[in-house]
Amino acid sequence: MKDLISKLLRELGEDPKRDGLRETPERVSELLKELTQGYQLDPKEIVGDSIFSVEYDSMVVVKEIEYYSLCEHHLVPFFGHVHVGYIPAGKVIGAGTIPRVVDLFAKRLQIQERLTEEIATFLEEVIKPLGVGVVIEGLHLCMAMRGAGTRDARMVTSAMKGIFRKDARTRAEFLQLIGSRDAV
Repeated sequence: MKDLISKLLRELGEDPKRDGLRETPERVSELLKELTQGYQLDPKEIVGDSIFSVEYDSMVVVKEIEYYSLCEHHLVPFFGHVHVGYIPAGKVIGAGTIPRVVDLFAKRLQIQERLTEEIATFLEEVIKPLGVGVVIEGLHLCMAMRGAGTRDARMVTSAMKGIFRKDARTRAEFLQLIGSRDAV
């Protein structure tokens, strides 16, 4: 990968051997490996034994989970917050596990729509809740730095499964708990 980064620098009109760029191919290579480590990890291994039987049937919400990802179209960052809610059907997942699941899926080349769906679908599969909702708010540097140059625009995506999709009251409760102004 270092050779590719050196070639890229030359294609951009730079000299990869000059002082400020000498270590750049190594740094960029390591950074890209770190930012895409989600491909190397199995989300089921992250969950491990952090699923617990419990008699609790009210909504569980973990909100404001910070994430960073790379846009698969431009390889520039997008980032923001993920909000996850679910209603258990006899099983809960460790609260600290949800941010780790988010991080795993975010550390792949992504689009926000797929990231939202992957998180919701995975949680639905592993804890089999009555329903799950995921809302992601993101600032996309590909949108802010180029094209329209909309620095303040945020994308919001949602995935609603089970009772979150079928029951407007459940969905509204989730949206109210995460602080969404669009609680409908």
